[in-house]
Amino acid sequence: MNPRFWCAFVLLLSFQAVAQSLNSDPFATAGAPTAGTKTYESTGAVLALRVLDDKRIPLDRQSVIKLENKNTQTAVWQTTADKSEAYFTDLGVGQYEIEVSAMGYLTVHKTYSVVGAYTTYNVEITLQRDPTSVDIKEPNAPDMPSKARKSTQRGVHALKSGNLKDAQKQLEAALKIAPNSADINFLLGYLYFLKKDFSAAQGFLVKAVTADPRNAQALTLLGRVRLHTGDSVAAKATLEDAVATDPDYWMAHYLLADAYLQQHEYEKARQQADIAIDRSKGAGNSARLVLGQALANLGKNEEAIAALETFLHQSSENTQAAQVRELIAQIKARAAAPAGAVSASVSTRLVESEVDDTQLRLSIKTWEPPAVDDAKPTVAAGVVCPQGQVISEAGSGVKQLVDDISKFSAIEELLHENVDELGNAITKETRHYNYLAEISETQPGYLEVAEYRTEHGEVPQFPDNMVSNGFPTLAFVFHPAMWPNFDFSCEGMGELNGKAMWLVHFRQRDDRPNRIQDFKIGSMIYSINLKGRAWITPDMFRIARIESDLVKPMPNIQLLTEHQVIEYGPVRFPKKDVQLWLPKSADLYFDFRKHRYYRRHSFDHFMLFSTDTDEKVAGPKGVPNTQAPSSPETR
Repeated sequence: MNPRFWCAFVLLLSFQAVAQSLNSDPFATAGAPTAGTKTYESTGAVLALRVLDDKRIPLDRQSVIKLENKNTQTAVWQTTADKSEAYFTDLGVGQYEIEVSAMGYLTVHKTYSVVGAYTTYNVEITLQRDPTSVDIKEPNAPDMPSKARKSTQRGVHALKSGNLKDAQKQLEAALKIAPNSADINFLLGYLYFLKKDFSAAQGFLVKAVTADPRNAQALTLLGRVRLHTGDSVAAKATLEDAVATDPDYWMAHYLLADAYLQQHEYEKARQQADIAIDRSKGAGNSARLVLGQALANLGKNEEAIAALETFLHQSSENTQAAQVRELIAQIKARAAAPAGAVSASVSTRLVESEVDDTQLRLSIKTWEPPAVDDAKPTVAAGVVCPQGQVISEAGSGVKQLVDDISKFSAIEELLHENVDELGNAITKETRHYNYLAEISETQPGYLEVAEYRTEHGEVPQFPDNMVSNGFPTLAFVFHPAMWPNFDFSCEGMGELNGKAMWLVHFRQRDDRPNRIQDFKIGSMIYSINLKGRAWITPDMFRIARIESDLVKPMPNIQLLTEHQVIEYGPVRFPKKDVQLWLPKSADLYFDFRKHRYYRRHSFDHFMLFSTDTDEKVAGPKGVPNTQAPSSPETR
């Protein structure tokens, strides 16, 4: 028995929420019955909460609500459902703190008193829009054909809900009817921006601003896309048009400041950064990064240090604050050095990832996505993460999977590309496999996973003789037996596809054994230490996404980078009356032996076999008893 968590696909068992059943009769509101009020089986008071936007209409996206009993110091979390409503039951008399947050909006806190034990309280909370967010609206052009308008409206709804596939389908249908619509092209540009397909995003946004040159938001997003692609010259021109169109849009000033900084126009960068800070009404702390670098390159060292230190003070939770401190130290060293002893310019240029007020990254263009520590997603301000509960509940789901599930099968599609430095495919292959995984726990805390594939009923062939096995089992990081081997940190409340998520960062400890991943070359096996981030749902604590990177490169085997992105989703098995969160896709980027590779594994047509079944299930036809050797092999 090998004491290792062998990598394999993980299935995350869906937790059933403990919900109170609904009755049809009204209960009460603030002590008095009200027609139409929903009734719940409850041993205490009920709080019916409705979340509105700044126009006093129900919020068009999911929000997360934390209700804390100030007397017992206990907290309960809910997410809003239809009509932007959430309900809390079994409440005792006392003081409560309500915290409501939603991506794209500022977090709200409210104190509320429950004075009656059997009363339903109706509370409305209004959220104000985050000034850094992109405002997505339905089209208002009067000349848009009716059919195109309906498809666009459905596309907008899907886009706000994070359903990018349906949004793309609806918006592309609308575009066929109205190809020159500024609204439709802008929405498609934003959709492809979210998908990080910046080339397609730029094409649609160019059409949008051509049709409507006064659309400051489209101009700003186009400038942002051009900054992402490294075209600071075109970005500068576009963002100059944006600030001329809407001088009060602070985000356009901030991005223009960064474009000037890249073009070494330091005085202009300083001016635009100052404007962004002034007009952001407290939301533009990110602009102080550009301001500090511009001032440093203008030789105004004390002012530069003050700007950067202010940024650090207002972003105390910044995970890469060390980079800013290093820049400050570099500026101080230059100021203290004799004239001519150091360069007159500051070589380190730091910009925000995704215009995030709390995260920094080095502005280096790469063929692969940003590493997990280089681009932390935006988190809602003021939302405290219950780290112990999140990790414990997520771990319970992984453990329950191991306890209940022995085998599962799927149809697997593999896309394999050998890419150049810009991510363009040099070679491309697509293959399909019958896939089977067996999970067993030979003794408490020690898992073994066997994986089998067949291709047309025969032993499979793999592109470039490389087998990528089991990297979606990253979720085993959260198995209780693995907790001592990792450092965990709950970073806050973020989002994934428009839905609220807890973000949990993890890293393999140097003083603990590696039981997650190996890299096999011939007969040699090399352990790989990983760090990463998981997106965990706040209501059921299901793992929806995991990304990971190497803790450090492995030059001894010429493995310089390995970035994994695993997406999970719910799959219903009616015969067994169970819903599991299964791996839907797994993207792998790695730089190995001076070659860059991209792989995408997609899975569907799942079949599930549980440990308590009497049914004997054989592996796919043609599968050998042991895995066919390949060199090299990624696990």
